[in-house]
Amino acid sequence: MDDLSVKLTPEEWHLISGLRDIPPSPLRDLMHEMMTALVEYVREPKCAEMQADGVPCSSPTADCEQCEKVRQLLTNLRHGVSQ
Repeated sequence: MDDLSVKLTPEEWHLISGLRDIPPSPLRDLMHEMMTALVEYVREPKCAEMQADGVPCSSPTADCEQCEKVRQLLTNLRHGVSQ
C-alpha cells in the first residue's frame, strides 16, 4: 500500500488512532465490518425519494422514515455501549 498524506481533524485522529490500537481479534473484525457498513449506509441512506443529485432533505433533522430509522439505530447503539 502506498503511503498517504492526509490532514485529519483532532476528532478524526482520535478515531483512527483508537481503531489502530485495537488488537487483532474476531471482535475487531466484526466491529470493522459493522463500521464500514454503517458509514456506507449513513453516507447514502437509500431514501425512497433519493434522486441522482442526492437526497431531497435540506436538513438532517427532516422527518424522513429512513433517516429516522438510522437515527434510532445509532441512538440504541450509543445507549448500549454506554452501559
